[in-house]
Amino acid sequence: MRLLFRIRSFQTHIALAFVAVILLTILIMGVTSYYLSRESVQSNAQSYTAEIVKQVNKNINSYVNGMTYMSDLVANNRTVVEYLSSSSFSSLAEEKKQKETITDFLESMLVSRTDIASVNIIGNGDKLLTGRQDLDWNPYVDLRAMKWYTDAIAAHGENVISSSHVQPIFKDRYPWVVSLSRELIGRDGQSLGVFLVDLNFSVMNDILKDIKLGHRGYVFIVDQNGRLVYHPQQQLIYSNLKSEMIGKVLEAKNGTFTSNEGGDSRMYTVQDSDFGWKIVGVSYVNELAQNQENLKLGFLALALMCIVLAAMIAIYLTQRVSRPIRQLERHMKEVERGNFDIHVQVPRTIEIGRLARAFNLMVGKIKELMNQIILDQEQKRQSEINALQAQINPHFLYNTLDSIVWMAESNKNREVIAMTSALAKLFRASISKGEELVPVKNEIEHITNYLRIQQMRYSDKLDYSIDIGDSAQHFYTIKVILQPIVENAIYHGIKKKKGMGFITITSEETENDLMLVVEDNGIGMDEETVRTLLLPTAIRKEGRGVGVRNVHERLQLYFGLQYGLSYSSRPGAGTKVTITLPKTSNPLEQGE
Repeated sequence: MRLLFRIRSFQTHIALAFVAVILLTILIMGVTSYYLSRESVQSNAQSYTAEIVKQVNKNINSYVNGMTYMSDLVANNRTVVEYLSSSSFSSLAEEKKQKETITDFLESMLVSRTDIASVNIIGNGDKLLTGRQDLDWNPYVDLRAMKWYTDAIAAHGENVISSSHVQPIFKDRYPWVVSLSRELIGRDGQSLGVFLVDLNFSVMNDILKDIKLGHRGYVFIVDQNGRLVYHPQQQLIYSNLKSEMIGKVLEAKNGTFTSNEGGDSRMYTVQDSDFGWKIVGVSYVNELAQNQENLKLGFLALALMCIVLAAMIAIYLTQRVSRPIRQLERHMKEVERGNFDIHVQVPRTIEIGRLARAFNLMVGKIKELMNQIILDQEQKRQSEINALQAQINPHFLYNTLDSIVWMAESNKNREVIAMTSALAKLFRASISKGEELVPVKNEIEHITNYLRIQQMRYSDKLDYSIDIGDSAQHFYTIKVILQPIVENAIYHGIKKKKGMGFITITSEETENDLMLVVEDNGIGMDEETVRTLLLPTAIRKEGRGVGVRNVHERLQLYFGLQYGLSYSSRPGAGTKVTITLPKTSNPLEQGE
């Protein structure tokens, strides 16, 4: 009777009702929290994998873009095109000299990039050139029958990226490389041969070998034909001891799909590159959900404790669990706003602690990869500046030396002395002790000596005037910017004009900028020529615009896109070129 009374008592009903409410609440919260936590872990892991794959793609793109830039330099190099186009030479010495010039050019490319295995040109006939002068060609290999060569010919001037392969073109050398090849085409559209640059496969291996997605996850690369470019278990693949879902990878766009393999199911995250490769991150699903059993036991234990210890303990535990999640959420919002200098304190709760550690690792890795990208872009920018500064045409030197020889043969000793002195001063100003920035007065001295030489060569055709303000001469600029513009004015404007040609060089200033203005009274240009003169893809007649385009790109690379050259011209009315520079007084200042 007492037991029945206790069961039916109001206090027991309240207690049972309270326990039932707590139990129901805990069950609902437990189940909901379990699934939300599982989805959150999988979603974060998927996002992390996708971000890693994107960063790998950007890193590989930077290497391939560097190789593509090399091919553009070679394809547009006048000496290379002239050498490959020539069926005969005036003398063996001339042929040898051109060949040595091109070989030095290829070798300079090779020295500037430690990740490059070789830089080569396979021309028609026996015209074989390489930057690896320490190696001999393999006599047992038909270069023109190799796949990278035939693919380049079939692409008609487009860059072709190969999958990883052994490169046997040099005697006793068989490196594992990724090749970029491109057909070289002459001005008449005739095929001149193929340019080949090999990237050391170890570079790609160094990028990818330490990337781990969980305990067993990894990253691999395939080309557009399904051939493996890189795989950490490549030998197992080739031995048929391991397989990948290459067919689905080729069909997939950027995104994720999961294989149906039971406990060994894999999640594939696919990212397309700009040149046909697919970067694939592989994670094992059971690793992403490895905490499911721990989550279940934890929520059951929490429910029992809440029933035994009543509602106050349940509320306490709920707050204890939710506090680190809210903290992690606040840090996630900081990351969304671009703040990567944060670190989440790892709570004692096992599940949330693992999530916090994963978040910290993700943020640290993203920050590291972003810094690496910034460093790579700065190195690429500096390399482009150095390469552009090295493109000044040497024809002027040849012509000046010819003039000196002619005057010496005519016993014009004073003129020989004057021209030789001006030439020496010209090159002394060009060298400028290796400095990137020089005062404007140095540039004026340089162009004055250049004009003196040209005036002596064209005494009845050329006159000039230089009027640069004293204040302007103390600002700094990159060197050799006036000479290509004046040279362009002489050879394309004044030389073709009847009567005396005149060039004036003046300066103008604003609050922040300095303008150097070069005007001539030559034959001028039409609107279409002016419009296309500074475009990267402009078709230039008789070489017009190569030097000035060089100056324009150097100014923009060093000081910013708001600086550079602007042209004003009309047929028969001469040409006006304005060089816009920032007012830089400190040689260490540099444009963004």
